[in-house]
Amino acid sequence: MSHSHPEPTPGECADFLEQIVYFLDNELDQADCSAVRLHLDSCNPCLEKYDLQRTVKAVVARSCAEAAPEELRDRVLLRIREVQVQIRES
Repeated sequence: MSHSHPEPTPGECADFLEQIVYFLDNELDQADCSAVRLHLDSCNPCLEKYDLQRTVKAVVARSCAEAAPEELRDRVLLRIREVQVQIRES
């Protein structure tokens, strides 16, 4: 069974990857949520990134009882920025 969905372009994927964070936090309106769900249904690479983001968010939420040392926090934030740049460039 093949679906009539065309392959998403890298630009479309980049747009949806930016929305995934808002989607996970329930900060999108219904139309945008539907668009993200439709894209995730047809794009395995984005679905894998969504699953990873969701898992990371759940682990972080469970681990928020104690504060990380400032040095660790700075290193993590720097790495997140590096990954975001890599995602945008790919």
